[in-house]
Amino acid sequence: MIIVKDLKKEYKIAKRDPGLSGAIKSLFKRVYVTKHAVKGLEFSIQQGETVAYIGANGAGKSTTIKMLTGILTPTSGEVTVNGIVPYKQRQKNAKNIGAVFGQRTQLFWDIPVRESFDLLKHIYEIPEKEYQETVSMFTEVLHLEPLLGIPVRQLSLGQKMRCELAAAFLHRPSVVYLDEPTIGLDIAVKVRIRQFIKEMNVRWGTTVLLTTHDMQDIEEICDRIIIIDDGNILYDGDLANIKRQFGQKRVIHFDLVQKESFVLPVELIGKVDIQSSEDESKLSLSFDHEETSSSFVISTIMNHYNVQDLSVSDPRIESIVEDIYNKREIGDVHEKVLAAD
Repeated sequence: MIIVKDLKKEYKIAKRDPGLSGAIKSLFKRVYVTKHAVKGLEFSIQQGETVAYIGANGAGKSTTIKMLTGILTPTSGEVTVNGIVPYKQRQKNAKNIGAVFGQRTQLFWDIPVRESFDLLKHIYEIPEKEYQETVSMFTEVLHLEPLLGIPVRQLSLGQKMRCELAAAFLHRPSVVYLDEPTIGLDIAVKVRIRQFIKEMNVRWGTTVLLTTHDMQDIEEICDRIIIIDDGNILYDGDLANIKRQFGQKRVIHFDLVQKESFVLPVELIGKVDIQSSEDESKLSLSFDHEETSSSFVISTIMNHYNVQDLSVSDPRIESIVEDIYNKREIGDVHEKVLAAD
């Protein structure tokens, strides 16, 4: 569905000295700095895949998606979406994609939501029967009935985002780009939106490319994750694989029989880290499971303390991604990915 080969995007940024003298000087002699936003990206996405495309601010996520949607023309490289070169066939590409970009609305601000949907029906040339079926389904799944007669400008953020999602999927596109679709929303709305995205993916085989800082979105919606940093891909693979490669940390939570001051047994010094807790009867120890076994940690603690209950948890995806960013050892990350392949 999406093929990207050696994709690059560069910007020329005018640089000038501060103050009035710098402004006057720049009128006669301009100095430009080249910003390499995307540096030779290569990946492909199959039809029906749900892919998280994540990275820090300025990593190149938005630039990539703008090239995929046809808004930007690449400096070099190749990109096709469903067999279409986006920046060469923008109108044809636009008919096959849907998008939700943060706070930028595709609905019409001063008219009711229902009329916005009607306008989009004519823009995308949706057959009447298909349109009625789709709107009816979206109204039920996203609970839109009370919102259809309200102007968009009077909707809350959560209400507007539900309507934006419906608009993005209204013409049943092959690919949908979602940029932070749950940002600022409460838990109930987030759950409903995640369920809707998963249902549309299953029902129509829609390919979903999701950018988000909410790792819960990734774990619940996406099968695959691409991590980008400074215009380069750090990791491309499924969630289970990234946990297997980079998630060496385990955490064991102990419930002690009674509150007591904890002193780490000498056998565990240098092998585990104590996670702070306000409750003295709760104890959490993190460790590298490749260097220290869970059974050794458990038996050691139980030999020194009265344990009422315990549980072992794997690292969450956000802690793994944060660790990858903090290290920023691109070569090491690529070596691990290549070794796994």
